[in-house]
Amino acid sequence: MNTEDYLPEVELLAGEMGLKIRYEKGDFDGGYCILKDQQIIVVNKKLHPSRKAVVIALALGEMGIDNLFVKPNVRMFIEDEMVRVR
Repeated sequence: MNTEDYLPEVELLAGEMGLKIRYEKGDFDGGYCILKDQQIIVVNKKLHPSRKAVVIALALGEMGIDNLFVKPNVRMFIEDEMVRVR
């Protein structure tokens, strides 16, 4: 799978975790945040789909996916991205 192919997968996983994804304009890539007691992932809507997938994957990794069922290839993508930024 190409990196951009993971975008619908990580969007679906975020929804299953109860996280809202907001695509906004700005001078940022994005990430996980809490806004008025609501957990959200903010993503720059001008990013390439592959970069959007990475931003969401990193946010999901921050939240923790250890106790969730995640498709093996999606889990590996998220874990690989977490290792890449360390």
